[in-house]
This record gives sequence, structure tokens and C-alpha cells, in this order.
Amino acid sequence: MKARSDELQVFVSVIECGSISAAAEQVGQTPSAISRTLSRLEAKLCTTLINRTTRRMDLTEEGRFFFERAKAILAQMDELEERLSLHRQTPSGRLRINAAAPFMLHAIVPWVAEFRERYPDIQLELNTDDLIIDLLEQGTDVAIRIGELSDSSLHARSLGCSPLQILASPEYLARHGTPRQVEDLAGHSLLGFSQTETLNHWPLRHAEGDRLPIRPSLSASSGETLRQLALAGAGIVCLSHFMSHEDVRSGRLQVILAEANSGYRQPIHAVYYRNTQLALRIQCFLDFIQQKLAVYAC
Repeated sequence: MKARSDELQVFVSVIECGSISAAAEQVGQTPSAISRTLSRLEAKLCTTLINRTTRRMDLTEEGRFFFERAKAILAQMDELEERLSLHRQTPSGRLRINAAAPFMLHAIVPWVAEFRERYPDIQLELNTDDLIIDLLEQGTDVAIRIGELSDSSLHARSLGCSPLQILASPEYLARHGTPRQVEDLAGHSLLGFSQTETLNHWPLRHAEGDRLPIRPSLSASSGETLRQLALAGAGIVCLSHFMSHEDVRSGRLQVILAEANSGYRQPIHAVYYRNTQLALRIQCFLDFIQQKLAVYAC
């Protein structure tokens, strides 16, 4: 026979509560019923999970292995039940989204009308910041972060990732020539970020690795400003695909040094505090935008 979910719950409760009597009180059963459930579970698994004496309980090696996986299974079941419950509800209320201006303009704004048509009872509030904000201080439900995450106080959901490309306008290339190899960049005007130094590491293979640190000839704090400078013919820029794909498709910008591109992709995450219960309106937005971002995903 296979172990049942109620048996897993009893086992996990005993370990987390530290005793059979405490677990019995938590799950609303008698200590003798808890003890029988543990014995039945061990018999099904043909192994001893807990060494029990009158004074203490110790997990066996098999018990530790089973405990971690039982917790994970129960968490997945809880999530599944919550999602089924959410599907029966109507999403509504104010939803405050924060993102860097380029992502907001190029990856969220184009889909707002469709989202509002699908979820008319959700009132969107869209705010932009190019620097990382304090979610609680700004009253933000969800922030979209581009790049690697480091804040452990936040819960993150991956929305996909977006390739980085080296780009220039046809006008700039006509005036200054097209770089044929990475070393040719030394003779060109390079557009880069004035803040967050790692954003000036371009995904280009060279003699010392797969990321080329560049020294910008012209710098700006916003990716959208750099995009506009590139469109104006001010130099060569490295931009994420989510904000430049329409420019490339229309020919306003051209991809250069594609063969030297190391293929790095920027992770895209939605973040919110760990103690935040994922409301239905948030879940609907994340599911919706993740589907739309599939065109940029790796």
C-alpha cells in the first residue's frame, strides 16, 4: 500500500511539534491514534522513520530523507488547493506594479488594454523607478526586477529571461563603419550606464572571458535614454531584447557582433515580500505577463 496524504501530515506534524502529544493536539487526534498512524506508515514503507523512547524521538537517516520530501509534497498540495480556490473567485481590487521605465514602456504598457479587458475589476497603478525601491515604503504589491536578485527578504517568481544584443543605428554605422570583431569597439562611441557597473559588462567573448567591461563614451542612468541615444545615432549600445526587438524588426537598429555574443540572458523576476499572501489579482497579472513575455524568453 502507498502512503496517504493524511499520514504524511501526521508524520510531519510529529516532527515539527517535537512530540506525539503536541502533534495530537495540533491535528485534533488522540496520541494513541497518532502513534498508530506512524506505525502504519512505517509498515507501508518497510522502514523505521523515528526511533522512539519514553524520553525522546530521533529521526533515522531514512526519516530525515522522508521528512524533507513529505513537507515538499504537502506544500505542493496546499498550493494546488489554493490555486483551485482562486480560480473560482473573481479577481478585483487595486494592483500596484513597479518596474524600471524601459520594462514598463516596452513589456507592460503594450498589453494593458488586453489585461483590463480580461480583468475589468482590477484597477492597475503603474509606477516606474530605474533604481531598486522599498516595496513596503512605496506601497507596491509587485515589482519587476531585471537581472540577478540578491535580496533574501523577497519572494521571487521567474517570468523568463531576455537576451542582450549589441546594437547601433544604420546612420551611425554608415558614418563610422561596422565593427567586425570585438577589438574594433575601441574605436567607437560606446553608450553605457552611469550606475550599476555590471550593466556595462557586455556579453561578448574575448581573450579574457565571456563578458567585456566597457568604458562608456556617453552614459545615462536609464536604459530608455540609452535606447533613444542609439536611435539618434550617438553610438553603440547593449540593450535587452524586450526593449529593442521592435527597433531591430523595423530596421531602426541593427544587431552587430552577433557571432561574438556569448548568449547571456537577463533574468526577469516578479518580487514581493515573503509574508505577502499572493492575492488573486497578483496571480492573474503574473500569469498574464509571463505568457506575454514568452516572446523574449530563453
